[in-house]
Amino acid sequence: MRLIKHPVLCNYYVTYRCNAKCAFCDIWEKPSPYITLEDVAQNLRDLKRLGVSVIDFTGGEPLLHRQLPEFLALAREMGFITTVTTNGLLYPKNAEKLRGLVDMLHFSLDSADRATHDLGRGVACYDFVLESIRVAKALGERPDILFTVFRKNLADLEAVYRGITQPNGLVLILNPAFEYGDVETGEQLTPEELDYLSAFGKRKGVYLNEAFIELRRDGGNHVAAPVCRAASTTLVISPSNELVLPCYHLGEQKFPIEGKLFDLYNAPETQRLAALEGRLPACEGCTINCYMQPSFAVETSKYFWQALPSTLKYNWEKGTWKRLIGV
Repeated sequence: MRLIKHPVLCNYYVTYRCNAKCAFCDIWEKPSPYITLEDVAQNLRDLKRLGVSVIDFTGGEPLLHRQLPEFLALAREMGFITTVTTNGLLYPKNAEKLRGLVDMLHFSLDSADRATHDLGRGVACYDFVLESIRVAKALGERPDILFTVFRKNLADLEAVYRGITQPNGLVLILNPAFEYGDVETGEQLTPEELDYLSAFGKRKGVYLNEAFIELRRDGGNHVAAPVCRAASTTLVISPSNELVLPCYHLGEQKFPIEGKLFDLYNAPETQRLAALEGRLPACEGCTINCYMQPSFAVETSKYFWQALPSTLKYNWEKGTWKRLIGV
């Protein structure tokens, strides 16, 4: 049963440019403009009308956009929950400008070993992540560590947990890696490794959406009975001010917004493509976390109930439940 019939999240790509070259991502290879404040202001107004509550200003590396603090301030003024994920390279020098503007601030860290982390990211950023933690805490911020889990770094979880997140009082977010297009992430986690990850996710100060694990055990999304609700829960806006459907990773079609996001999203052609969410050939076996997370939250299913405890746990620990209900 569908519980929420409007989109809840916007993945707003401020630029596709990035100052890292992660082996498991190809976005940094794309040429890209930067979004404009004028477009952001108009789109946020329309996103509010559409019922969206969370704005993820993403990239690329979102801190490459010098107006990011202005975007965040505007979104906060309008009552949105804001989230930003960064590799940490630019955070220390921009931290003061971002102070108090990001509800969910994530620093990417995939190993407790400097060389291992930097190799996977294609740039020396490990020390910047540790410095970002120090700076953020000094400013009274509550960042999270986003750990992208592969078979090759699964054994590093314990060291990151014991040596970095727990001593600093940070939430450790476990983000199981996923493949898309021509991007490969290595061998998929075995059933035994999924069990280990599931058990790790139950620790204090750790967030893991258990439905991510179950979806992988089930072989991902199946077009015959899709669980993905990417297009109806999530709006994707490109740096060129386009609405991308049904999701960024497929990008079947891009519609110029031209100041009319509300009307564009509700247009028959747009809704026709949105209705294909989870049903396109490329959707078979998909486990892309950023679209499954909202998909699990809007309708009752076994994934809804498996996702609920960890979602409540995270929002309680972060205090974002207060923003969601307007406290």
